[in-house]
Amino acid sequence: MSERTNKELDWDFRIQPSESLFRLGLKEVWNYRDLLMLFVKRDIVTVYKQTILGPLWFFIQPILTTITFMFVFGNLAGISTDGVPQILFYLSGITIWNYFNELLTQTSKTFTENAPIFGKVYFPRLILPLSKVISNLLKFGIQFGLFLAVLTIFLVRGADVHPNLHILFVPVLLAMMGGVGLGFGLISSALTTKYRDLTFLITFGVQLLMFASPVIYPMSSLSPEYQQILWFNPLTSILEAFKFAFLGSGIFSWVWLSYSAAFTALLLTLGALIFNKIEKSFIDTV
Repeated sequence: MSERTNKELDWDFRIQPSESLFRLGLKEVWNYRDLLMLFVKRDIVTVYKQTILGPLWFFIQPILTTITFMFVFGNLAGISTDGVPQILFYLSGITIWNYFNELLTQTSKTFTENAPIFGKVYFPRLILPLSKVISNLLKFGIQFGLFLAVLTIFLVRGADVHPNLHILFVPVLLAMMGGVGLGFGLISSALTTKYRDLTFLITFGVQLLMFASPVIYPMSSLSPEYQQILWFNPLTSILEAFKFAFLGSGIFSWVWLSYSAAFTALLLTLGALIFNKIEKSFIDTV
């Protein structure tokens, strides 16, 4: 047997912690893209695998939520929808909000739910948060199709809604919404490795955040003072722009969208750095 020392050995592949916080290993993620797609398939198939209605829940959930909002906020509370049919107003907000909500809550559990896998086999840890981005994007596509179908019905019936060319900007809005959800999720995943009860706080916090975002009410229903405060919520300009693009109701502000874009970029950078640092030693904590 050769008596060469470890320094003399010429390894084909070496697994070791990244020495730099700024090294995210995106090239390595690309090399594991087949594994990424397997995780995406798992996220979609296993959720409703043993349910009676199966994938129909992708449609049932936003429909039931919309009906609840119509009854509670539209009828009982009498909150204005700016002349837009209630079902369209609430469904538009719910559709894009669900993408943010699901992405944040699922990403925040990356380390705690997958600790057994991480302890047995190596692969780029960033694959799991990215799989949530793709799988929830597919879910959004299904619910978005439902929204478009309902919108088409109301357009044929002559409803007072006005889709416009700002629809072309929707992919950017979706990328920003996903970026905020992913950024917060990456930071939350790092915190929940040590403090498990934060998972419950995050779920509750996201529910509260919905009421601090124009999902169930239009910005026009607020006083100028409250509007100014609400604009600092990075999700506000995205939600308003989404509604404006499809319904012609809402506020499309390039200034506040630029603010949201800068916030998203900063949040993603911070989240990636924290995730990159925690993944090196989280298995000792979990």
